[in-house]
Amino acid sequence: MIPPPAQCLEEVCDAIDEVNKLKGTPSWDDASTFDADKDKTKFRQYEDACDRVKSFYREQHEKQTVEFNINVRAAFKKTVRARMGIWEAMELLNTLVDESDPDTSVSQIEHLLQTAEAIRRDGKPEWMQVAGLVHDLGKLLHIFGSEGQWDVVGDTFVVGCRFSDKNIYPDTFKGNPDHYDPVYSTEYGVYAPHCGLENVMLSWGHDEYLYNVLKNQSSLPEDALYMIRYHSFYPWHREEAYMHLTNANDQRALEAVRAFNPYDLYSKSDDPIDPEKVKPYYQGLIAKFFPEIIEW
Repeated sequence: MIPPPAQCLEEVCDAIDEVNKLKGTPSWDDASTFDADKDKTKFRQYEDACDRVKSFYREQHEKQTVEFNINVRAAFKKTVRARMGIWEAMELLNTLVDESDPDTSVSQIEHLLQTAEAIRRDGKPEWMQVAGLVHDLGKLLHIFGSEGQWDVVGDTFVVGCRFSDKNIYPDTFKGNPDHYDPVYSTEYGVYAPHCGLENVMLSWGHDEYLYNVLKNQSSLPEDALYMIRYHSFYPWHREEAYMHLTNANDQRALEAVRAFNPYDLYSKSDDPIDPEKVKPYYQGLIAKFFPEIIEW
């Protein structure tokens, strides 16, 4: 009897784990190999996306203003929305379908496990596997009471300066009042040349939220935090927009996000994964990097 694809995938991962123990773990920035046979032209096809995706981005681009971003960050610092562990958070997130994603309609826990398992199959370090496992947990914002999906998911971009034409659907920014502001509409806006991403305000969403939750509540290395914080900043790490705001320190972050991106993007078409079968493995990793309870 031929085992189901999910079982085959788990057996492959287990075998790779044993091999890597013998030969040493590959570097986190080695090129991905799991996606060698993927047709990458089928991903991020926004011109052919459904109306749901296009409507989402129009709303996001119109509402992500400087004023909104200042206010939502101030509110974040004042509120603990929930207290729970990582796996419990994954299960809670499973009720969400991302309206911004044209590539998949699978559940959130499925996507997290597909990402982590792809990183694991390539033999990458445990901290990177964990980054893949948790990278979208900031989408819990939608369950905790966001204004909509527009301030939770989707590509991120810089607010406070001219919106780049390398963003998805750039014409939709014309509905954003900052597009007409005499300062915010200029090339540098409120920023200094090459001030560094640490000093730039990105549109609020699950990346920025999760980064702020985990930076002081985990033992994840800095490269993992870069992967979490900037993985949706496609205009920068894919299209090389906003380079006039980056500095030399941002090169390391760019390398980390580009190393992570194939696992986030191209794992979406992988075979289904049974959460219960891989749960013991990932609970072991979770215990290495996170406290039992996290304040969300």
